[in-house]
Amino acid sequence: MRDSRFEKTPARERRRFPGISSRAYEHPADRSALVALRKLSGFDTVFKALSGLLPERSLRLLFLSDSVRVGETQFPHLYEMLRDACFILDLEKVPLMYVQQDPKPNAMCIGLDEPIIVVTTALVELLDEEEMRAVVGHEVGHALSGHSVYRTVLLFLTNLALKVAWVPLGNVAVMAIVTALREWFRKSELSADRAGLLVGQDVNASMRGLMKIAGGNHLHEMNVDAFLAQAEEYETSGDLRDSVLKILNVLPRTHPFTTVRAAELRAWSRSRDYQRLMDGHYPRREEDKDTSVTDSFRQSASHYADSVRTSRDPLMKLVGDIAGGANDLGGKLRDRFTGAGGSGPAAPAGGADGEGATGRG
Repeated sequence: MRDSRFEKTPARERRRFPGISSRAYEHPADRSALVALRKLSGFDTVFKALSGLLPERSLRLLFLSDSVRVGETQFPHLYEMLRDACFILDLEKVPLMYVQQDPKPNAMCIGLDEPIIVVTTALVELLDEEEMRAVVGHEVGHALSGHSVYRTVLLFLTNLALKVAWVPLGNVAVMAIVTALREWFRKSELSADRAGLLVGQDVNASMRGLMKIAGGNHLHEMNVDAFLAQAEEYETSGDLRDSVLKILNVLPRTHPFTTVRAAELRAWSRSRDYQRLMDGHYPRREEDKDTSVTDSFRQSASHYADSVRTSRDPLMKLVGDIAGGANDLGGKLRDRFTGAGGSGPAAPAGGADGEGATGRG
């Protein structure tokens, strides 16, 4: 028996997740941050007050006046996907969705009071139906998690940073917040990728979509295994200099690198957590109020500890060595920076190499 709220949603042979909590698919770092924010007394009130300062009303009017609103008579195939995604993730109110003319393939979910989904014409033209279904599910996942609120704040603060760039220290203070929000938002993108997989329930379509975003509409020239091998090479190759460059490259971004997203999603699709979720074992929304902030942070900390322990990135391996009380720290630091694999004599603990380690940490 189909829910009357979705009586016009076409029947599909995809599993539905009644009452699913966003905690079921959220990345550990994303989940702990959201649980903490939701538990803050007066958090909703503060953001309602802040909404008067944010350009949300202006954005809504802009999309209404200069974009195409998706519905039964405009982009009906996208509207069908949107309703279907809301049906699968049990999102009661279908968000407004707009198609915006833009040569760059992109999609976003913004809004404080109610989420708005925006996709660009380039993205619509780039992806096939199943790939687009994963993207729509990705944005509905953002809406279910409440990410649109923080994305709106991030947009506001980014614009503010540009306006106060000439003010001494003003830009520094704002950019510190923006940098922290971007780090969280990159993790939220991994969460939304998982939501997109839950909606599309086709990991190959998700992989194809990410490949197209990276390399354009040339699937006959691309290969999933080779694409994922790029992520493996990115994560493992180079020395400490490359690790530092990776950090600098990702800092200004709101999204993780595409190959990394593909690798993360493929790994999650093969995990026990994903299989249990597909079997119907997942946290329910009605249980969210009883979620422990401490437990969420503990899970997040455990995730990061496991990431450091298993990572083959030179910097993360060094961090793991330091945490494990590794000997010959100076020698390890020198070898990681130079890419040397030999086990030469250890540098003195108080030497330049040792100081470099302290300064970097």
